[in-house]
Amino acid sequence: GLLALALLAAYRLYLRWGARNGPGGAARQGEAAALPRMKRRDFSLEQLREFDGARNPRILLAVNGKVFDVTKGSKFYGPEGPYGIFAGRDASRGLATFCLDKDALRDEYDDLSDLNAVQMESVREWEMQFKEKYDYVGRLLKPGEEPSEYTDEEDTKDHTKQE
Repeated sequence: GLLALALLAAYRLYLRWGARNGPGGAARQGEAAALPRMKRRDFSLEQLREFDGARNPRILLAVNGKVFDVTKGSKFYGPEGPYGIFAGRDASRGLATFCLDKDALRDEYDDLSDLNAVQMESVREWEMQFKEKYDYVGRLLKPGEEPSEYTDEEDTKDHTKQE
C-alpha cells in the first residue's frame, strides 16, 4: 500500500514539474494536442501495438480490458518516457505488479487470472485513474472476439460525459 502511494505521488510530481521540461516535450505536446479526438473502436493486441508513439504519434494503452488514449501524457508514456514500455500494450500486469520490465508484459492476450486479490485491486485502481485523466477509446479484444459497432451518437455522448 505504501509503495503504491509513493509511486502515485512520484507520478503526480513528475507530471506536474518534470514532464514539462523534458527534451522535445513542447513539440510532442503540441503534436498531441493537434490530433483529433479518436472515434470509439475496439482493438486486438496487434492493432493496439501500432499506437506506441513511435510508429504513430497517438499513444494508446490498455488497462483491465479497456483502451485509453494517453497521447496527452506522451512525456510519460511516449518512447522516451519512464512508462514508455506500456505504450501500445496491455499495461495491466506491469501496473498490478509495479514492474517496468518487458518480461512483465505478455505478447499474447493476458487474462490476469494468476494475479492475487491485491494485484487485481491495484489494476482496478489504475483503471479508475486512467478513466479520470484520459479518453476511453474502446475495449481490448480477447482472441476470437468480434469488435463492437459504435454509433456516432454513443461516441459523442460518452466523450461529452467524460469532460
